[in-house]
Amino acid sequence: MAATLCGRLFPKSGWLPLSQSVRHGSKAVTRHRKPLHFLKQKLMAVTEYIPPTPAAPPAALAPRVRKTEEESALAVLLRKDLENLFKECKMIAVVQNNAINAEDLMVLKHKLKRHNISVKFFPNQVTRSFLSNSVYSNMLPLFVGQTVIFVSKEPKVKEMLQALKHSPQMVLLGACIENTLLSYQGILSYSRLPSMTTIQGEIVGGLTMMTSRTVSMLRHHPAHLSALLQQYVKQQGSGDSTNAVTDKETSIIQEAAA
Repeated sequence: MAATLCGRLFPKSGWLPLSQSVRHGSKAVTRHRKPLHFLKQKLMAVTEYIPPTPAAPPAALAPRVRKTEEESALAVLLRKDLENLFKECKMIAVVQNNAINAEDLMVLKHKLKRHNISVKFFPNQVTRSFLSNSVYSNMLPLFVGQTVIFVSKEPKVKEMLQALKHSPQMVLLGACIENTLLSYQGILSYSRLPSMTTIQGEIVGGLTMMTSRTVSMLRHHPAHLSALLQQYVKQQGSGDSTNAVTDKETSIIQEAAA
């Protein structure tokens, strides 16, 4: 029984099946589409649908409006303070702050305060907005980076330079002194000028010397003239007395001879 089952399940060697499946490949497509006649091509080209160009969106045609941010109340207040400083103070110096520490800055403020020089801090945005619409617009290139303003009601350039000698972190860029914009070299030249009191004393001394010389010159001619007249009178008086003496002597001589 087992032998018959095995013989049916497993074919014998060299045995071929009675039916075989043969797969035939698909035939190649040799039929191509014929080209259209040139008249038909022309007709198709003429009658081709051309869609209209889409209209531009309204947002593209409207001009772009830049939104301007309104200044805050703090910026307006700072700009007013800055405007008052430029009106009241005769010396406004711009100094660059190169990371000075708080202790050295306090010492520098104390040195400057002795000479009535104040240290002011303003944001560059506020300062540039004020200078762009004022007569001090030439100072705009000075306000770049971290800057500090030294202000005083009187131009005290020598005292400011002496205080800055001991603070190398603070670099003097320029200043506006008595409505005149000066560079660093101009500030040094200005510091070498004598003080106002010295110049006023020299002017007063020169004027008094000139007036006294004028008075002496005016008095010289009348005094000289009076001296000449007195000398002339004396000479005339001595001449008359000598003539009288000679007349007496001649009369005595004649009497003796007689």
